[in-house]
Amino acid sequence: MTRVTSKPDKDNDPQQLPLALEMRPALGRDDFMVADCNSEAVAWIDQWPKWPAPALCLYGPKGCGKSHLAEVWRARSGALQVAASDLNGINPDELLGDATGLVIEDADLVAGAGLDETVCFHIYNMLKERGGHLLLTASQPPSRWHIDLPDLKSRLGAALVCEISPPDDDLIVGLLIKLFADRQIPASPQIISYVLPRIERSFAALSQLVAAIDRRALAEKRAVTLPLVRSVMDDMATKS
Repeated sequence: MTRVTSKPDKDNDPQQLPLALEMRPALGRDDFMVADCNSEAVAWIDQWPKWPAPALCLYGPKGCGKSHLAEVWRARSGALQVAASDLNGINPDELLGDATGLVIEDADLVAGAGLDETVCFHIYNMLKERGGHLLLTASQPPSRWHIDLPDLKSRLGAALVCEISPPDDDLIVGLLIKLFADRQIPASPQIISYVLPRIERSFAALSQLVAAIDRRALAEKRAVTLPLVRSVMDDMATKS
């Protein structure tokens, strides 16, 4: 689909809904915006494989960049990846094969969700015995997961733990520019300046806003202008 980058000619074509095309964000290491809120997490990813423990847990709010960093590490280490919700009843040997690395997304769901904690325990032990590593992403640190299995609780207590905090203004600006660029949207400084004081300080809110702007621009066959952005934000505020 061709993106409109200048004001279109007026015509009588009916408004069309945009196709539900997959938007693939840039997830390379160089695409990750580093700031005070995430610099420690980035440092741990960059220090692999020289981690002083077999496991690292990255935790923070939804959309904070945990999955991005996990993907950077997965690509670098050749690790496998699985969601915690898919672990129940799985055979650790079949899951890992001969792998020496694994990413478990939303790992805090293991606790209190009826999942078999022994699976995680065996995965941890197998990777440790192989000299491998386990990367966990979560919304809370392991100390708050209410793990019932004492052995797993002990293993997680020895893991490296790193928080990714909500973004500051500088990072918000960088992320907005990146999110627009991921969708090939030219965003003027005026648009960034308008959005900055009006957006919730969360990565998820930024992603939702840029996606909504993209949908509106495609549906209306319009360039992304300040009036369009203002209209989208007003509509989102009304619906919230």
